[in-house]
Amino acid sequence: MDKITEIAHNYDAMLSDVKALSDGKATLVLASKTVEADLLKQFSALRPGVIYGENKVQELLAKYFVSPDVEWQFIGRLQTNKVKYIVDKVTLIQSVDSLRLAEEIEKRSAKLGKVMNILVEVNVGGEENKGGVSESELFSLLDEIKKMPHLRLKGLMSVLPNAEEGVLRPLYQKLVALYHKVEKLQAENFEVEYLSAGMSGDYKIALQCGSNMVRVGSAVFGARHYTL
Repeated sequence: MDKITEIAHNYDAMLSDVKALSDGKATLVLASKTVEADLLKQFSALRPGVIYGENKVQELLAKYFVSPDVEWQFIGRLQTNKVKYIVDKVTLIQSVDSLRLAEEIEKRSAKLGKVMNILVEVNVGGEENKGGVSESELFSLLDEIKKMPHLRLKGLMSVLPNAEEGVLRPLYQKLVALYHKVEKLQAENFEVEYLSAGMSGDYKIALQCGSNMVRVGSAVFGARHYTL
């Protein structure tokens, strides 16, 4: 089995699993970190409609290609000085974790005359080495985002700890409860519909707890051994 065929097989199995675990409601984002551009082009031609999520601006720019069958999202930590490079290329920025970043996306989107879809990243695990606002900071940030007409809040995102199910499940339940609170908020630029949580190692738990968007990489593309 060649590499593209193997990836397509993995993708089909993962998509089927994700749909089964979510009653067909969840969205699968392919975390394409370190996967070569040529491979992505070949795969997206084989499986139209894929969504790629990139973690690094430089890597996104190196691999970005325009196709009616491909959607690009940004899922990694984003520095404010790099926002200008991606606002015209992605449909969703999942990792908004500060007022300063939200303000920069607002400014750059306004210059382009577009509205950028965003998710606010929440650090429910309280890990210092991960991005995301704390639960206590979340709603004050959302109050500020309400004032930004070139942002559209689509929901929340989180990267949970690499831990056993007994640790993860209560954190996912906490995250889902936060998401449902955000769903009830009213603002002209709030269209909350996504809870992006769950990756290759824990997507099943995430979906069982109520996530409706998962970011899966190695389970589809294999171990991270590709080079650009």
